[in-house]
Amino acid sequence: MKKYLLLLVGLGVLLTSCNNDDDAPLPTNVVVQNFMWRAMNLWYFWQGEVPNLADNKFSTDKEYNDFLSATPNPSDFYESIQFSEDRFSFSGEDYTTLVNGLNGISKSNGMEFGLVRFGSGDDIFGYVRYIIPGSDAAGKDIDRGDIFTRVDGQQLTGSNFGDLLFGDNDSYTLGMATISGNEITDNNDQVSLTKEEGLTENPVLVSTTLDINGQKIGYIMYNGFTRGFDEELNDAFGQFVADNVTELVLDMRYNPGGSVNSSRLLASMIYGTNTNDLYIRQRWNNKIQSQLSAAQLEDRFAATTNDGSPINTLNLSKVYVIATNSSASASELVMNGLAPYVDVIHIGETTRGKNEFSITMVDDPGNDYVYNKSREGSINPENSWAIQPLVGRNENADGFFDYTDGLAPDIVLPEDYGNLGVLGDVNEPLLARAIEEITGVTSKRALGTPQMTGKVIMGSEMQKPGKDNMFLDKPITLSFR
Repeated sequence: MKKYLLLLVGLGVLLTSCNNDDDAPLPTNVVVQNFMWRAMNLWYFWQGEVPNLADNKFSTDKEYNDFLSATPNPSDFYESIQFSEDRFSFSGEDYTTLVNGLNGISKSNGMEFGLVRFGSGDDIFGYVRYIIPGSDAAGKDIDRGDIFTRVDGQQLTGSNFGDLLFGDNDSYTLGMATISGNEITDNNDQVSLTKEEGLTENPVLVSTTLDINGQKIGYIMYNGFTRGFDEELNDAFGQFVADNVTELVLDMRYNPGGSVNSSRLLASMIYGTNTNDLYIRQRWNNKIQSQLSAAQLEDRFAATTNDGSPINTLNLSKVYVIATNSSASASELVMNGLAPYVDVIHIGETTRGKNEFSITMVDDPGNDYVYNKSREGSINPENSWAIQPLVGRNENADGFFDYTDGLAPDIVLPEDYGNLGVLGDVNEPLLARAIEEITGVTSKRALGTPQMTGKVIMGSEMQKPGKDNMFLDKPITLSFR
């Protein structure tokens, strides 16, 4: 028989995930651990390489229950059943927060920023990347390129920034600073910000057509693969088509990833709508992989969005991508998926190196622990925990998938924290460099030595519920013997 499944939206699998009796009594203090183990035993990409997840790990229910009880903290338990090289699977106490985060909804003051270490000590500074329209920060005197060193009067350090910026405090006051040369100097300016529940971010932050000496260049800054905004993304490309754009600069420098399907749609808007061409191919663990046909494992370029709108495509053979170490998962997937068909000119820094996809899982054994909004009434009311485990890996049409060290740039150009520029402006340094590559003409921007560069130790996107997650959200059919 066949069973039709929708990963993330709704998915059920009739495979055996544990050799225990499902009706055996379970201690009440290990309900969360039980859910985590069973879900990971079935779905986890590295299940076969983690001894604690082996199908024959336990010979009795008591052994199983004792194992669960040995680690009372659910977060610690989840880490104990992960593969040693897994950098990205995570858990959370509230599945609602995670699901909202994957849809671009979070508690935020709207200031997106990066944190950088300076000097030889532990001090760090923050730089504002952009402000989300309609947020609390949008109404304050703060903008891209501003520098801050203090929060509520305390100097930011590598050990306190988590509590000061990402703690339980809904409001804080930033102490601002200036950069002169390679020095940072505190000033007397302060900005107070308040986090708000339910802030929704449109990932299409900037979309504009630049006319450079008669050459039409499209520029789009895309900050997250958020499936609820696929139509807005397609509309942006529709305007590019109407403007007769012949070159494209895709800016994903702060894009941590998101929906695999949204990445497929974006790739189709760039390359074309030939549904015979393979975009990416999935690889699961042996339990799942053996149930899927070759056709079911393949994602091809799209001709329409999920809502049925025709894809607006530029049919390009070359694209200029701005990407940095803050670019991850679905951002890298677009670059890798396009590579067999399109000349991808990567400007910026080496990307983060995340090529696995995940599924949101909750304590709903009737749906094999996969979250389905329509089944929220079936989730164990005593367990609100969710896990976001890596369950598969994507490879492109050439079979390439090994970029765990990140995708290296063709043109190395880190951001200059003393000269970030205005996003979408022809003199913004990274966009200006892309334009130079396209036209062969140097822009008016200053070409001197950058004032200050350095590796970002944390971006605000990494504290959002979805983090740098790449989640699968496509219909798939499993056949059972």
